[in-house]
Amino acid sequence: MSEEGRVIPLDRGRSARSARGADAVAAGARRASGERARRRRTPLLSEVAPDDAIAEPTPEAVSAGASAKADDAAPERGTDGDSGLDPAALVRYAVEAVVEALVAEGQRAGLADVDRHVASALAFLRRRLAGDYVVDEFGFDADLTEALLPALRPLYRNWFRVEVRGIENIPASGGALVVANHSGTIALDSLMTQLAVHDEHPAHRNLRMLGADLVFATPFVGSIARKTGSTLAANPDAERLLSSGEVVGVWPEGFKGIGKPFSERYKLQRFGRGGFVSAALQTGAPIVPCSIVGAEEIYPVLGNFKTLARLLGLPYLPMTPTFPWLGLLGLVPLPSKWIIEFGTPIETAAHQESADDPMLVFNLTDQVRETIQQTLYALLMQRRSVFFT
Repeated sequence: MSEEGRVIPLDRGRSARSARGADAVAAGARRASGERARRRRTPLLSEVAPDDAIAEPTPEAVSAGASAKADDAAPERGTDGDSGLDPAALVRYAVEAVVEALVAEGQRAGLADVDRHVASALAFLRRRLAGDYVVDEFGFDADLTEALLPALRPLYRNWFRVEVRGIENIPASGGALVVANHSGTIALDSLMTQLAVHDEHPAHRNLRMLGADLVFATPFVGSIARKTGSTLAANPDAERLLSSGEVVGVWPEGFKGIGKPFSERYKLQRFGRGGFVSAALQTGAPIVPCSIVGAEEIYPVLGNFKTLARLLGLPYLPMTPTFPWLGLLGLVPLPSKWIIEFGTPIETAAHQESADDPMLVFNLTDQVRETIQQTLYALLMQRRSVFFT
């Protein structure tokens, strides 16, 4: 073949390429036109053909549907564009995930009624965030108290195995004054008595405890005491509570009772001037003597660091078999067996007009103290062991 046969004219090559480009543009235009036509022919829901006329979905359509489902499961986008997730939806999504995890873990651990406990906790949180709770004039928050009492129940039921007697002596309604002996180095006896009244009484009444000044002067402790129903041990407060129909609890021995040495266990200290009797007389509320056995053994007091206690502004600083030798472990109470007995009420309504008579106040105070002391002796005789039932 000659050299001339292999030469391709420039004009001819340019024409061929132009033709191929024109064909590609035309094909693209046809495809675009067909796509627009198909979009215009997309039927409405009411115009969809019968099932046998519906074409099999393409892989692209299946993929698009899966993506849409995933989008539905995810938290919603914000209403202000695609800049971020809706905060409320994100919080709801996170809370639901946490709740499901807690329920699953509780069921795996074999916890009973875990669904109910989680639902109760969420309902409490909702009420707190919404402000849907009531606080009375003394600062008592019944909703918060109901949420905190379960933390004491393992100690009450499993550690001290509290046995309650005579709970029917607390009236189902109206005011009443519960007077109890005090012991235990740390005032756990008052907390156990509060839980006993709430859990064991058919009406689940709240015990409004009267506390010393030191309780309310202590950071955090004073605030919690107020919110769970305690108030200052003063006659005006006690009378207002009794007049409003509350069950009031008082421990007249005070710090002398809980800080006394182990050698004087179950020997009642002086009951003061009988202010609690005066409050009961003024309001006509019955006095319910309460005797507590078992609290004396939880922290046996062997000595008292008096100098250090004065420097710290404390009424006493005890030395026990475990404290301060074991550090924080020394604060773990010994698992003694407890008995709480509520005695026969002493009626005061008949003496309401003589509420200011000092001899009447003294005699009633002595009667209440003697009743509690004799009941303690009887319970100690019945108790077979300090730590076992």
